[in-house]
Amino acid sequence: MHIPVLLTEVITSFEGLNNGVFVDATLGMGGHSREILEKIPNSSVIGIDLDSDAVLLAQQNLSSFGNRVNITQGNYVDMVQIVRNFNNCDVDGILLDLGLSSMQIDDTQRGFSFRFDSDLDMRFDKTKGMSASEVLNSFDESELADIFYKYGEERQSRIIAKSIVDSRPIKTTFDLTKIISNSKRQSKSKINPSTKVFQALRIYVNQELRNVEKGLEEALKLLKFGGNLSVISYHSLEDRIVKNFFKKNSLNCVCPVSVIECQCQHSALIKIINKKVIKPNEQEIASNPRSRSAKLRIVQRISLNVSM
Repeated sequence: MHIPVLLTEVITSFEGLNNGVFVDATLGMGGHSREILEKIPNSSVIGIDLDSDAVLLAQQNLSSFGNRVNITQGNYVDMVQIVRNFNNCDVDGILLDLGLSSMQIDDTQRGFSFRFDSDLDMRFDKTKGMSASEVLNSFDESELADIFYKYGEERQSRIIAKSIVDSRPIKTTFDLTKIISNSKRQSKSKINPSTKVFQALRIYVNQELRNVEKGLEEALKLLKFGGNLSVISYHSLEDRIVKNFFKKNSLNCVCPVSVIECQCQHSALIKIINKKVIKPNEQEIASNPRSRSAKLRIVQRISLNVSM
């Protein structure tokens, strides 16, 4: 069952933006968009998702809203062009729900989860780029170790990378989980030994971190004055990018502290709405354990001078 994360908080972040155009840039199955369309008067949504399966499901789930919703397959890093293709330039609210959807995790054929034995694909768009299997079977030991450490913060990355290279070819998720379990030193952690490697592979294959900052830049170009951008992240690497991007673009000066008089000519583009990051409450975590790591940050557009 698909349960949208921080649903009430997301809708609250768009309060007062009635009659507005919203972009759900990571549409998934359309849970957040449905709530926007139901709760915000006269709203319309442009939905974007890389995953063709998600696009088809969202079209079915939101069909009752007719021409109030337009859905397309695409990457949120291209949202400016996508939105303009719908002849819409003024956007009141944008949602970026980063990371993996429940549908993708529970798909037994995509390789996102170590709970199912399947081909190691992990691509959001199955028609583009290298699959996780291709990465594991073609990259050298040091490259794999760097991926596991950089994108998964896996401290035993070199041991795991060596075992992978020695065990090639690797075709399925269970092939990989067996190698990881046999190579990692015993730990008292309750986290599955494969968690960080699977996260790292997924992030690398889909270029997720590189896309986050580009997507944030695109969002600011689209938002009209007074519009809100809400971003949900799920791990520290994503959240750090979002936090730093918002902080930089909420300042009127980004000169080094050693500079006495401002020379950067930078001006604030946004106002940070929630000084403290918003997290799921205990009730939501109990009903939807996958929400436990979610963090919501909200900003408002206060300047139309895009200086990026």
